[in-house]
Parts: sequence; structure tokens; C-alpha cells
Amino acid sequence: MSTFKSRSAPASPRPSSDAIFATGLRKSYGDKTVLDGIGLSIPAGSVFALLGPNGAGKTTAVKILSTLITADGGQAQVAGHDIAAEPQKVRAAIGVTGQFSAVDGLITGEENMLLMAGLHHLSKREGRRIAAELLQRFDLVEAAKKPASTYSGGMKRRLDIATTLIGNPSIIFLDEPTTGLDPRSRHNMWGIIRELVSGGVTVFLTTQYLDEADELADRIAVLSNGKIAAEGSAEELKRLVPGGHVRLRFTDPAAYRSAAAALREVARNDEALTLHIPSDGSQRELRSLLDQLASTGIEADELTVHTPDLDDVFFALTGDVAHPAQTEENVR
Repeated sequence: MSTFKSRSAPASPRPSSDAIFATGLRKSYGDKTVLDGIGLSIPAGSVFALLGPNGAGKTTAVKILSTLITADGGQAQVAGHDIAAEPQKVRAAIGVTGQFSAVDGLITGEENMLLMAGLHHLSKREGRRIAAELLQRFDLVEAAKKPASTYSGGMKRRLDIATTLIGNPSIIFLDEPTTGLDPRSRHNMWGIIRELVSGGVTVFLTTQYLDEADELADRIAVLSNGKIAAEGSAEELKRLVPGGHVRLRFTDPAAYRSAAAALREVARNDEALTLHIPSDGSQRELRSLLDQLASTGIEADELTVHTPDLDDVFFALTGDVAHPAQTEENVR
């Protein structure tokens, strides 16, 4: 069984290793409840992804934790500081990149950087030094003197994050950072996020791209109807959804019939000479299946593991009517 946890309102004290800890966060707009008592526990130096359909409350959660708006109820600590009692200390420890580029298109990339350095009260000399380092790091040196309005979407996103890093934050909130980017720019952004985390930064990521969460996140929470429907690693969440199976393909009809007789709970396809056996894809279940085949002297020509992916999890937990997809891993 999966060890996933669904968190609605953790009651234990905030562990010292947590970069972000929240309990019972609530927020309503009129009669619309956006967050209904959610709880979060995010270790320092990790990537946490919050998934949910449009309007689920992902951006609201980011705005509360980054002190841009106040919660109606609940408590939270970010970087060890209470968001209600110590908002200035929280802001000094974090960086925020929203869904849409926040750079000023009328000035150059370098001027955007220096403007942010001034807002952080850095000296002109220190601001120029840090801006130059970050422009180099994010491959923006050649475009530094050009108006940001001339930048591509990927370049604007890189400049967004570069300006966010001016204050050397320990926690960064990335609210759908790859929305609207082409596949190459998305993958470049993933590399930047991995680099940030390898440097000790904690990343709180909201995204509608399930492959993005699967690729980057140490832990994922699915937000639905104002509550955390489930939380865990990508693999833990995938095990919540039924439908995983092992597919055995044979070229020898006799071997196919023998395997069908020897194995339990199989779905047969006599025309294709394939058998489908329910499985969660775990190493233990695969070993058991292979041992059963070996004990009877039967050998399949191909074994493929089909496991539910995050699309399946998302659709199952949020009630989405889209058709889930499945991934498959060729084991043999």
C-alpha cells in the first residue's frame, strides 16, 4: 500500500527542517470557499508541487504564503517566520515569480535587474556585481542592453527568476512558471529549477503540467474543492489509482495457453496472444510473477509494465472527465 498522506490540518508543531509549514489555511471570496483548511509541510531544499484545475486555489495559496494577501483562518510559517506576525521577515526570505512575466518591457534586462537591486537596498556597486553574475548565469548577457519587450517568452521567464534571485531568497514560489513556453524553453526552465534546488533553495511550484510535477517535484499535493485531496511522491500518488497491469506477449500459442492456465486473474487476448495481469508495478509483484512463470517453464516473449500516470491521479481526484493516459515501461 502507498504511504501517501492526505493533509487537511496537521496538528503537530512545525519541524525545524520545514521551510514551509501551514495548518488549517482558509480563504473565501464572498460565498466561494477557495481554501478550506489546508495544511502543508515542506522540507527545506526540496521541490513541492501543488496541482489543481483552474480556480482550485493554487495561486491563492501562493499569495497567502508569500504575504500578498491574508488568510481568513489558519496559521503558517515560512522560513521560520509567522506569515501574520512577521510578514517583513517572510518577504526578506522569499522570492515570487507569478504566472505572467513581471519584468518591465520598457527598460532593458540589465535595468530591470538594477531596479530590483535598488529595491533590496543594495549599493550601486553591489547591485551591478550581482546583476552581472545573474545575467551571466541565466544566459542573458547578449540581451542585457536590449528592452525586455524584445525578449522571447523563455527569456522573460529567465529574467523573472534572475530578478527574483537578487535578494538571495531561501524559498522561491513559482506560480505556473512555464505557462505559454515552448517545449525547449520549458525544459530549460526545468534545468534552472533543478540548479536552484541543488544550491539549497526550496521551490514551491504550482503547475497545470502534470509531466512537470512528475519530473521536478519531491512531493506533490493535489488541490480539489479547496482541500488537499492527496499528497505524496509521484510514485505514491500513482499507486492510488487502479488500472495498473503487466502485459505478457507470446509468439508460441502453446506457451500462451499454458501461461493463461497457470496464472490467476488474467485477461486474455487470444488473437494477439497477450495476457493482462493486474499489478501495481512494484518490484515485489514483478518478481512474484516471474517466479510463477519460471516454476512452470513458461517464457513470455515480451513483458511490459503499464502503470497509471499523474494524469490518471489528477482526473480521479479532481473529477475531471478527460481521458486518462497510461505510461508503459519495457522491462524486457
